[in-house]
Amino acid sequence: MKNSYKPEGYASVSVYMVADGAQELIDFLTATFAATVTRRYDNADGSLMHGEVQIDDTIVMLSDSSEAFPAFPVWMHVYVPDVDATYQKALAAGGVSVQEPVQKGDPDRRAGVMDPAGNTWWIATQMG
Repeated sequence: MKNSYKPEGYASVSVYMVADGAQELIDFLTATFAATVTRRYDNADGSLMHGEVQIDDTIVMLSDSSEAFPAFPVWMHVYVPDVDATYQKALAAGGVSVQEPVQKGDPDRRAGVMDPAGNTWWIATQMG
């Protein structure tokens, strides 16, 4: 059997997040999206050198920031089965509301939450 050029279950493109407080970000993703840690490699000082979490069918890669690799905020869009319930989970996990759930001129009901690391997560459920 021929080896694949990528790990089984991985998409060809993955987001990579560099955050101040990567563990806090992992905790937020676990509580909000039921993310599971699939890989984790720590530095000698206990900071996260490289980690991966799975959210539904997507791998998100992340690490703690450093002098060489400073943190930078990103915007992510995630489809979820219930945007209202996920929005509440995100707030309970320490997120800050950017936009309450609302449906505008497209089929998606959408909300926005900023995580403790400063990233904005747009969460949506297609309604029609």
